[in-house]
Amino acid sequence: MTIHDLLLAGGRVIDVGGGHVGRYDVAVRGGRISAVASALPPHDAREVVDVTGCLVAPGLVDLHTHVHPGATYWGIHPDPVAWHSGVTTWVDAGSAGAWGIDALRAAADAYRVRVRALLNVSALGLTGRTGESTDLEHVDVDAALDAVARHPDLVVGVKVRIDRETVGANGLRPLERALQVAGAAGLPVMVHVAAGPPGPADVLPLLRPGDILTHCASGVAATGAGPVVRAAYERGVLLDIGHGAGGFAFDVLEQQLAAGLAPHTVSTDLHVRCRYGPVFDLPTTMAKLRAAGMALEDVVAAATVTPAAALRLPGGVGTLAVGAPADVAVFAVESGPYPVVDAHGQVRQAPERLRNLATYRAGRPLPPALPEPPPPWVPLTESQRAALERRDKALRDLLGQPLVGPEGLSEQFSRTRKG
Repeated sequence: MTIHDLLLAGGRVIDVGGGHVGRYDVAVRGGRISAVASALPPHDAREVVDVTGCLVAPGLVDLHTHVHPGATYWGIHPDPVAWHSGVTTWVDAGSAGAWGIDALRAAADAYRVRVRALLNVSALGLTGRTGESTDLEHVDVDAALDAVARHPDLVVGVKVRIDRETVGANGLRPLERALQVAGAAGLPVMVHVAAGPPGPADVLPLLRPGDILTHCASGVAATGAGPVVRAAYERGVLLDIGHGAGGFAFDVLEQQLAAGLAPHTVSTDLHVRCRYGPVFDLPTTMAKLRAAGMALEDVVAAATVTPAAALRLPGGVGTLAVGAPADVAVFAVESGPYPVVDAHGQVRQAPERLRNLATYRAGRPLPPALPEPPPPWVPLTESQRAALERRDKALRDLLGQPLVGPEGLSEQFSRTRKG
């Protein structure tokens, strides 16, 4: 009797949230995990995929991304990245405020991946590069609370950017309003820090347990591992990598690790200005934490169950627990060393890299999707432009050829023969 729709057999599973770390088979039925065991009968599944030698993980949860292209300065389409990176849950970090959340909702519903949102406390959202909180008229608490109430399943937190360009003369007042919204709605706040004032020393004392400091290893914001960071860490404030185009420095992360302040979550801050480098995708960012000395199991947890728990995502997202959505990422583990670079050109060597072989969303593999070209306002180096041209040519050459030759075809409709 067929019990499962799909069986992933023989893989090395890292599912910290579901309590499965080791060699396991993973089975799927009706879009959900139906069994995880050391040896499941292959004849009980309609389809069996041999993943021996591969790493099998819950679909990755990227806590800090920017989707919704065409409506924001920073946004990208998630599907063309998701299918080759293993990220099945994308958390948009502030692309939309109260005035744009309905449009973000419509876009999110059309993506193949799961999208959740951190509502920007500024009603403007990220329609521009920066400056959304320089006018406090835009930081409307009542409008934000109304947006949360209208989209309770989409909005899982509140986002506020605190740096001198974004807030201007308003200092910490946008953060205070974000905390007011989050407190009334029972949600966490994610705070972006960059060049101050205000800086991390001003921001961190205001954060509550469960709130999130993104760009926690920023060289620009000089977060470091001092007493203010330690006090926040011990109080339950979560440290998130949030790599981005300028939010991650190896030397800062190494200071924090040496001080026992390991980041709770690893995220990309993936947007139009970093998807072509230095970030590329979440597996590449995970390799950077491995290069800094974190254990692979801890890094996978920081990209699956921990961000899901931080935002209280329901239904077992970020795990392979029985009954959870069958979001699964399968990777080849390629031994290094591999050079990886931070936002400032510092290079370290990762002991391995994870190359995605398949990404399943609700038990079905995500289909290939071509990335959109970069918008004209994105600064690219000559090397990046040349690489994009080579990729486009390779795709054109590949897709411009017939898929198979005559020997690979069969007659689909026989000719009618008359006597």
